[in-house]
Amino acid sequence: MDKVATKPAALNLRELLQSLAPLTPEELDRIFTERQQQPGKSLIEIIVATHKVKEEPLLRAIGEKLGLPFVRLADMELDLAVTSKLQPKVVFQHVVVPIKAENGTICVATCDPFNEAARSAIGWLTGQRVELALATREEIEKAQKRYYGVGADTLDQMLAAGGVIDIPANERINIGDIDEASQEASVVKFVNQIIAEAKRDRATDIHIEPMEEDLRIRYRIDGVLVQVPVPAVLKRFQASIISRVKVMANMDIAEKRLPQDGAINLRVGGEEVDIRVSTIPSIHGESVSLRLLSRSTMLLGLDKLGMAAVDEKIFRRLIERPHGIILVTGPTGSGKSTTLYACLSTINTIDQRIMTVEDPVENQLRGIIQMQVRPDIELTFARGLRHLLRQDPDVIMIGEVRDLETAEIAVRASLTGHLVFATLHTNDAPSGFTRLIDMGIEPFLITSSIEAIVAQRLLRTLCPVCKVEDKPSEDLMERLGGENEKYQHTKFYRGVGCEECRRTGYQGRTAIYEIMLMSEALRPLVVDRRPAAELKKMAVAHGMRTLRDDGMRKAALGVTSLEEVLRITQEDEAYSDE
Repeated sequence: MDKVATKPAALNLRELLQSLAPLTPEELDRIFTERQQQPGKSLIEIIVATHKVKEEPLLRAIGEKLGLPFVRLADMELDLAVTSKLQPKVVFQHVVVPIKAENGTICVATCDPFNEAARSAIGWLTGQRVELALATREEIEKAQKRYYGVGADTLDQMLAAGGVIDIPANERINIGDIDEASQEASVVKFVNQIIAEAKRDRATDIHIEPMEEDLRIRYRIDGVLVQVPVPAVLKRFQASIISRVKVMANMDIAEKRLPQDGAINLRVGGEEVDIRVSTIPSIHGESVSLRLLSRSTMLLGLDKLGMAAVDEKIFRRLIERPHGIILVTGPTGSGKSTTLYACLSTINTIDQRIMTVEDPVENQLRGIIQMQVRPDIELTFARGLRHLLRQDPDVIMIGEVRDLETAEIAVRASLTGHLVFATLHTNDAPSGFTRLIDMGIEPFLITSSIEAIVAQRLLRTLCPVCKVEDKPSEDLMERLGGENEKYQHTKFYRGVGCEECRRTGYQGRTAIYEIMLMSEALRPLVVDRRPAAELKKMAVAHGMRTLRDDGMRKAALGVTSLEEVLRITQEDEAYSDE
């Protein structure tokens, strides 16, 4: 690593800035005035905030003048022996990461080469000569989380303060902005950091899991669990962290033997978030799960769900029918509610009275009456649905058909002139018929009321940054059933993995669909209680595309990979072998 050749003070910043962007003398004056008024803000931050100069080219230009190298931390594997030379408090406070140490010299990556206080503090703490390399703030912050762990600086303060912080049993909190909340107790700050980080990473769930020797924290991102890097000392604060979450969710922190449920309302980065909290006792302490539900999530229209044009056309015809049941099936977290909300939003007009009964109400829809199920006061789906039918609705949405009573009311409502949307937990569309029969609904009522059953899944989409062309193996194509001529000359893609996608190769998710319409060919099979596999064969023979077919279409469009299609639609393999 090159040594520092020039002192930062020797650099004429005005000349440099003018060479990078057409800044007027007045704009330059404002930049330097703001630096004096906000000593906690670096000159680089102020310049970038003007939107006149981007951070990377600015740092590269400064590096050339000072003789400092520009590094990409995402491409480097840092030695833990080097990162351990600086305490998390110093690393996070000065926004630096040590990247190399040898011959009495330590090299640190910084996004502010003019921070002499940081250079002096690092030199004093390590007793070594300090050399600088330049990196963007974003890359430094990612490297900090990767090598020190989320909230490492907070835990450092907690250790310095003498260990565990107790939470008063009578403490209760209201809705607040966690970005601006008082951070008097470090454990409060740490829990806030975990939630805020999960929201930034688009996580849907946070799991705090006590192990024998550590406290593991995992996020579910794009449907896959990802372990969060946390400091090794986190186990020491297990009781305080779990107590804090329980306080936020208005749970009984003294009760550790029984499972509990609660809820938290927060604003994260200005966005309102509802969090459902569940705790269960385990042999190493209480395990805590948090489900993040964003109130301000933009509702999608049918044209934004990723349906094929032919499927969208079928769907639009279905939701315009005056009566009948449209069932959406799939496992938990497969996007069923999003699809139903898109349907309701599409038909939400002034001449339609639309009402829902849900558990919970995940999105608030303007102009629609939504009822929250409350089992604690015996307001179940069935009871809520019975009363809802007395409210003169045209369209009803049932959050989930869980039992015979709810299913019977839904069928009766559809037969008396209501359009009913509902969800059901089955693996595919044909299984929806057999599930209703198993519940106890007469087959002739099913054929009279069901208009369509739609199965769906969410599969991960390829990261646009690291997506490359891929030649799938013959074995993979054979398992997918894509060995025919249809895909012979198709280009497929895969994700290599990069910093943007957490080295997974995927970023975001999209839905695949299987739409099974009630037809004259299917009716006698349903009435005869034929198995789901037989129903599927008949539906496919009459033009139904399976989940796997839709997944292959998405892969052929370059939206996802074939491996992801196989992972999500494995049940189709059993069907294809029959």
